[in-house]
Amino acid sequence: MVLLKTNGDFPLRNTGEIALYGSGSRQTIKGGTGSGDVNSRFYVTVEQGLENAGFTITTKDWIDRYDRVQKQAHQEFVAGIKSKAQATGVPAIMLGMGAVMPEPEYELPFEGAGDTAIYVLSRISGEGSDRNAVDGDLKLTQTEIRDILNLAKTYSHFMLVLNVGGVVDLTPVLEVPNILILSQLGVVTGDALADVLLGQSYPSGKLTATWSAWDDYSQIGDFGQEDDTRYREGVYVGYRYFDSAAKTPLFPFGYGLGYTQFRIVESVVSLDGSHVNVTVTVKNMGSTSGKEVVQLYVSVPSGKLDQPFQTLAAFAKTEELAAAQSQQVTLSFAMEELSSFDTERAVDVLEAGDYLLRVGNSSRDTRICGIIRMDQELIIRQLSHAGGTPDFDDWKPEAQQWTYAGEADERANAPVLVLSANAFAAVLKPVVPEIDSAVRDLVEGLSDSELAWLCVGHYRSGNESGSVIGNAAFAVAGAAGETTTRLKEKGVPSLVMSDGPAGLRLSRQYGVDESGVYAVGDSIPSALLDYMDDTVMEALGLQKSGEAERSGRIFDQYCTALPIGTALAQSWNLDFCRACGDIVGDEMKRFGVHLWLAPAFNIHRSPLCGRNYEYFSEDPLISGRVAAAITLGVQRHPGCGVTIKHYVANNQETNRFRSNSVVSERALRDIYMRGFKICIEESQPHTLMTSYNLLNGVHTSERKDIIDGVLREEWGFDGIVISDWVVGGVQHGVKKYPYATAAKSIKAGNDVMMPGGEMDYTDVLTALAGTNKAVMLTRKEVQDCASRIIRIALRLTEAQTEPSIINGMGV
Repeated sequence: MVLLKTNGDFPLRNTGEIALYGSGSRQTIKGGTGSGDVNSRFYVTVEQGLENAGFTITTKDWIDRYDRVQKQAHQEFVAGIKSKAQATGVPAIMLGMGAVMPEPEYELPFEGAGDTAIYVLSRISGEGSDRNAVDGDLKLTQTEIRDILNLAKTYSHFMLVLNVGGVVDLTPVLEVPNILILSQLGVVTGDALADVLLGQSYPSGKLTATWSAWDDYSQIGDFGQEDDTRYREGVYVGYRYFDSAAKTPLFPFGYGLGYTQFRIVESVVSLDGSHVNVTVTVKNMGSTSGKEVVQLYVSVPSGKLDQPFQTLAAFAKTEELAAAQSQQVTLSFAMEELSSFDTERAVDVLEAGDYLLRVGNSSRDTRICGIIRMDQELIIRQLSHAGGTPDFDDWKPEAQQWTYAGEADERANAPVLVLSANAFAAVLKPVVPEIDSAVRDLVEGLSDSELAWLCVGHYRSGNESGSVIGNAAFAVAGAAGETTTRLKEKGVPSLVMSDGPAGLRLSRQYGVDESGVYAVGDSIPSALLDYMDDTVMEALGLQKSGEAERSGRIFDQYCTALPIGTALAQSWNLDFCRACGDIVGDEMKRFGVHLWLAPAFNIHRSPLCGRNYEYFSEDPLISGRVAAAITLGVQRHPGCGVTIKHYVANNQETNRFRSNSVVSERALRDIYMRGFKICIEESQPHTLMTSYNLLNGVHTSERKDIIDGVLREEWGFDGIVISDWVVGGVQHGVKKYPYATAAKSIKAGNDVMMPGGEMDYTDVLTALAGTNKAVMLTRKEVQDCASRIIRIALRLTEAQTEPSIINGMGV
């Protein structure tokens, strides 16, 4: 959790009467919609958590009345979606997926007893729809503003609690003395809040995205355009923009308070080759325990290439420090990690000049602690042109950047360490392991038809219902999909994939009978039920009541709902992130899942992106390192792998299947690809998922330059590349750009087209036969994909030989 404001009234000394208000008091949100939803056995709301802790809630009547207001507003919202769908000829499910109802306005009296009040403000977002800068979404409603300000004046102790997955413009309520980002923490959200309110735990999180007034966010680039979205802001994303444009946010990147205060009392800078080490001493200056996050930023000199004011280079979280206790922390990074992409020469380069080291506890609370002086330009590595080119030049800021009193004196007094070119070791090109000869021989013996099956997800002819709702697997009920099962007799196992990223998304219960595995109860995510009318249900072959006609032994399959991605990153605690991955890996073993479709770590380019709650940050360093920690936690379990996603520049949900992200090569390399590179180098995930969107006019799954060229040749990725879920059943309407296709994707090195269907199979087979008008495939191109699939399939399935539970067989 991130404590934004405090006046010392919290933590409370004991339980007692408490007045609870706000949309999230009873309808607490544990996570986002769409793929981010998890079918947990239970989850604790704020109301339940406070009562579990021993509080007496004095506003039950207010909460009951709010529930009625919210229910009526929801019914009207759904009716409006259906009416719009009917008028435009689009299935209601397509408009309803991820659509978020703005918070309604209402008049409800305050009658809660006690001297302490909590107002829980909730916002939800999700897959399929972006947020809007309107009241009740990114902005507060007039009701919320009125009630929050009145409650702060009425009660002696008041806290505004934000049960949100992303930014909310808090400008109208900044006078409130206590503000806490609870976030959306999965199954124990309410209990965790009660612990913090009572001081049994404490907030120690820091923001991983800049929180500001809506009008102060960058409007340089496009967002949410139907066809072409131009990233004109270049590398100036998030705090890089705010610092470089000298704009003051409400709460800066890296910011977060606690119940105590810390001071960085000294720092020492040293060099070890091209590695920079900054050792600092952190002291707890307050009277209670806590943890601090030390952050190291670097101001890279602007030469031929313009540079942001500063860039995060390293971070570390202290242990729990008692009052007056100190800890020495070392932050390290390699200078090579600060290189920038020079588009003209297609190289990563460090330009000559002074690199200012800034250490502190947020991006707006740092001090210069040292200077690394590069005496000449150094080309770190020769790269290739990849990703295409935009039809614009990236924006560059004016000469004036953010500064603070005393900065000039700090720079003048900082120690200078000179770094010459001979301190750098040669950058070696990674070597991808050769495919085993036995795998190659097996692939050589496959027919064209068998190769085509292998390169599309497993499907049953004429059945796309599960694919549409992300439930296309057959071996594990509720799993998202699987690779083909048609080649098992030839020794090719199938891989089962479960959605994420806040835990495994499987059916709550499943049955096993003579026909196999089937879901028990609703097989449709609850967020979609409102939009599944009889016509749509019939077309998809679905029943709202499940599959009651089947019989067999019934098993539970509940999974743990973890904190959302942004909350994980806000911990700045890689050990914690690794532990959450460990939970997922354990449950994958239990239920027979080989690949988890997570972590997702696209950049928070705009606070309006509907899936930001799934993603970690506006900064690629923390995004890549958190993703790597989660990957290591999952993949410590033999037979379990992650699927990092969505590669690349997937930063909006508007027209998500056919939106074209227009991005410069430098921004692509330095911002949007960098997190993927970090994750792959630190953890070698088994699978990567390409994104729905196009990149400079070509679908990412169809771009050989970023798949074979960058991903495999430059970064050494040796896993499988799969597409996002390109489903024939949802392809409709005329747009500027087409949907991605299986044959073009496979030609580019995208190994598997998911979730798979007859259309994909035919597309590959005709391309192999030379009768596909759009593209031709050679056997070698398909065999290369097939070889990678089989290699990983054997690696995972041979390791996962004794799960605790697979389809109800054995415990």
